[in-house]
Amino acid sequence: METKLEKKFGLITAIAMVVGIVIGSGVFFKAEKVLTATGGDLKLGILAWVIGGIIMISCAYTFAVMATKYEKVNGIVDYAEATMGEKYGYYVGWFMALIYYPTLTSVLAWVSARYTCVLFGFSITGGECMTIACLYLIGSYALNALSPVLSGKFLVSTTVIKLIPLILMAIIGSIVGIHSGMTMINFTTVVTKVNTANALFTAVVATAFAYEGWIIATSINAELKDAKKNLPLALVGGTFIIMLVYILYYIGLAGAVTNQVMMKGGEAGAKLAFQKIFSSAGGTLIFVFVIISCLGTLNGLMLGCTRGIYSLAARGFGPKPKIFKQIDNETNMPTNSSILGLLLCAIWLLYFYGANLTKPWFGFFCFDSSELPIVTIYALYIPVFIMMMKKEKDLNSFKRFVMPIVSLAGCIFMIVAACFSHKIAVVAYLIVFAIIMGIGSLFSKKVNLN
Repeated sequence: METKLEKKFGLITAIAMVVGIVIGSGVFFKAEKVLTATGGDLKLGILAWVIGGIIMISCAYTFAVMATKYEKVNGIVDYAEATMGEKYGYYVGWFMALIYYPTLTSVLAWVSARYTCVLFGFSITGGECMTIACLYLIGSYALNALSPVLSGKFLVSTTVIKLIPLILMAIIGSIVGIHSGMTMINFTTVVTKVNTANALFTAVVATAFAYEGWIIATSINAELKDAKKNLPLALVGGTFIIMLVYILYYIGLAGAVTNQVMMKGGEAGAKLAFQKIFSSAGGTLIFVFVIISCLGTLNGLMLGCTRGIYSLAARGFGPKPKIFKQIDNETNMPTNSSILGLLLCAIWLLYFYGANLTKPWFGFFCFDSSELPIVTIYALYIPVFIMMMKKEKDLNSFKRFVMPIVSLAGCIFMIVAACFSHKIAVVAYLIVFAIIMGIGSLFSKKVNLN
């Protein structure tokens, strides 16, 4: 008898996955980047967080509507297949498995190691950092592959832990700032005059990358109890919590130090703010929280990575589907798919090092693999949303037209924003993307698994 994935995750775990996957290292330094981009205009910065959040929530809501209709193995692939057909679903799945999951997972392993190195005074681009990155990558893989239930509990606990410094700063920073008058000063003072339109565009680019990752939570669709009810609640509820926490944290920082000091602080800005509110011990403590935050995010990304090729194999697509669709009887995990996922992470970690952390190894083909996959993930959403509006005639006008149109506008904005940020590197990335998708076409013929 064929083993299938069990319904083992509840609503709380699903919400924690959405929140835990998105809230990682980004929020701790994107706040300063948004502030710098807006010239220290706090109100404009908050508007940028709101716009980025609305784009995320609108896309999550549109996918949540689809989640009530389609429930198979891997959320995003299901939706692409249901709206655009089997072949399009395959190519979306191939992209997620070969590029999206492993690139982001490998970078998060390095980011986790990077903050560990900051804590212990090691070089963030040296051998120590890469060794720790490999250790974190393998550790996350082992946790997911050997005990997926424990992995889910780890994700819930790290989500709670990573929210502690954010909520503390949001509440205590705001109270201290209102009492001292710092918050009012920062709300009424603009450090540098900037072009409002350009500043807002650049700031939303920063928030876009801080908000990225929620779609990965759809990969547990088939393992979620009462998925048709719980996945929409998790996607919409989780993304709203993320936006609220980000904005309140951003305001809390304004109660700790002046905008000018925060802008000069660079990536140490958050540490400066925490030292101001919670003494020098808080500065060290924040790095411990950041490391835990990164590891929680890494765990969530690895969860999607281990299921990447399995989601294709279960449909009869991809290389050796009979091998990669196998589920381990003891752990209820797609073991072969997990091993390939880890190998792909290792390859992309090596690429990230050679392209971004040392003297460039790849010439023209050096690009930031942590951000540029977003160019294509949002592009791949566009035909899904268009076909949803065309096909889903039983939905009311708000679900069928209004939210998909808002989501489409958000997708186009994200694509333009990514191109605006990375310029010619986008071309290099798209060439690599085309080659990998071309290899995928060799395995696009469906195999009969019976």
